Amino acid sequence: MSINSFGHLFRLTTWGESHGPALGATVDGCPPGVTVDEAMIQQWLDKRKPGQNKYTTQRREADEVKILSGVFEGQTTGTPIQLMIENIDQRSKDYGDIAEKFRPGHADITYWQKYGIRDYRGGGRSSARETASRVAAGGLARAALAKLAPEIEIKGYMTRMGTHEIDREQFDWDQIDQNPFWVPDAAAAETWASYLDGLRKSGSSVGAVIEVVARGVPAGLGAPVYGKLDTDLAAAMMSINAVKGVEIGEGMSAAMLTGELNADEISMGPNGPEYSSNHSGGILGGISTGQDVVVRFAVKPTSSILQTRKTITKSGEAAEIITKGRHDPCVGIRAVPVGEAMMACVILDHLLLDRGQTGGVRGPIG
Repeated sequence: MSINSFGHLFRLTTWGESHGPALGATVDGCPPGVTVDEAMIQQWLDKRKPGQNKYTTQRREADEVKILSGVFEGQTTGTPIQLMIENIDQRSKDYGDIAEKFRPGHADITYWQKYGIRDYRGGGRSSARETASRVAAGGLARAALAKLAPEIEIKGYMTRMGTHEIDREQFDWDQIDQNPFWVPDAAAAETWASYLDGLRKSGSSVGAVIEVVARGVPAGLGAPVYGKLDTDLAAAMMSINAVKGVEIGEGMSAAMLTGELNADEISMGPNGPEYSSNHSGGILGGISTGQDVVVRFAVKPTSSILQTRKTITKSGEAAEIITKGRHDPCVGIRAVPVGEAMMACVILDHLLLDRGQTGGVRGPIG
């Protein structure tokens, strides 16, 4: 059994491989009457597509999405929506040397151990190329949110690349779209450019930390105990290829705080409850508080590098390997729009779940 679907009411199933003829997503549960077209989805895919600058893989893919079903005269019909993205710049010959070898740090060996067969051309389903399907589905989710909850805004950005971290005192939302790293710190962007250029030229790679914030999320999304909003957000982000850690709000750092420092004090404001801080990441008991929902995830360094590594062959013999081809020196850069897409899918899913369970009813305060 292979699990390729995610979500409860808004449910997406991704399909396709890195070097196959196409990949895509089947989205079920999108509400009817949502205005959408290929251009609306394409704007998000354009943020993720490869080959846009020297800091990402030079594979040239247009990542043009096609809507094959579920949309009529520019509106969703409530039926399954099929999205397809054709692969046009595969170079499978680049992977001929690794057909019998396992790349260290990659899923080659575990796919072989589990299934007894693997697509060595770019890693097949384990390739980060699979995430293009998620971004397309996320575009649909954003369109639905724009109709159902237009106050919600989702934004992702990098906070760390290797040992380099942003200066939170210099945080500038307007800078995020002004540099190739989606970083809200102009000074950091300059430092990172030089740092990553050196790694790229040496044939190495580096990891990154991405933060995704959803502003305007209403209080009341999520449910105890196994339907927590943060449970699904963590699963969504952890399911992204190359992600090795997820935090909500203060995350791991909460372990270093005392109770009085970690508690977000509450007061009554003119429009309802207000909080003195947001250590919880906008979620308490698995239910949104009305504050910003903050998720952070760590992406490991790209496993395919031009540095000699020791490995074994399928027959168990010792070997050395250098992964040729076109790869991201920091795959975290293109993980930013993927994280945004998964946030959109989860928030929409829980918005629909809440409407189904409570009809939007809330306990009165004040």
